[in-house]
Amino acid sequence: MDPEEGSTAVDNIVTQFNTYEDFLDSQITTVDLYYLEDESLARQLVELGYRGTGEVVKREDFEARKAAIEIARLAERTQKKTLTSAGKDLQDNFLKALAVREDDNRNGKVSSVIFIRDRNSHGQEVSGYIDYAHRLKIEDFEVYFNGKRRLLPRPTDMSFYNWDNHIAVCNSTPNYQVIADNPEGLLFKYKRDRKILNVDPKVKVSTSSDLTTVHREFYRQT
Repeated sequence: MDPEEGSTAVDNIVTQFNTYEDFLDSQITTVDLYYLEDESLARQLVELGYRGTGEVVKREDFEARKAAIEIARLAERTQKKTLTSAGKDLQDNFLKALAVREDDNRNGKVSSVIFIRDRNSHGQEVSGYIDYAHRLKIEDFEVYFNGKRRLLPRPTDMSFYNWDNHIAVCNSTPNYQVIADNPEGLLFKYKRDRKILNVDPKVKVSTSSDLTTVHREFYRQT
């Protein structure tokens, strides 16, 4: 049996039985108990591979795999609870787009860069690029998905520009390195695969990137 088949067999056994003793008992026959007259001895023989009617699995392998499956189950449950968009009745296209991408951005399957241009609470026009995955980690998005607050770029985001006072700021994030001094314009290098993201809409995006324009009523441009 190759390692992959062995791992699958152990997974099946761990899923089927709550404890290692339950697994051992399933391998013991009435004939074994008749001749041995000792349940503990019968279990030991099965564990050592001398008796039994099925797969031989070591106690440490069973318990290690049982613990790993439980950790994965708890992690999945925790991940589902952290989705702030879950259960929300979202009518806005922009919020729907954020909700669709929330899970994948949280677990690292994808990395989304959001461009927003709008007016802040002071009436000033601002624009910028937001590292969605990073903002999800450092901020509670409940207020956005509830519609209590609008998502706006900040001076701490990947890029920020205030069109009224001409303040421009660029910041690298845990996911992206900002390349500002480039003749082609603002570029972002994704730190995981080191690929360059050119946010100029006139430039053809790479096969690993996807550019989506989302129109919503309450934003000038997203």
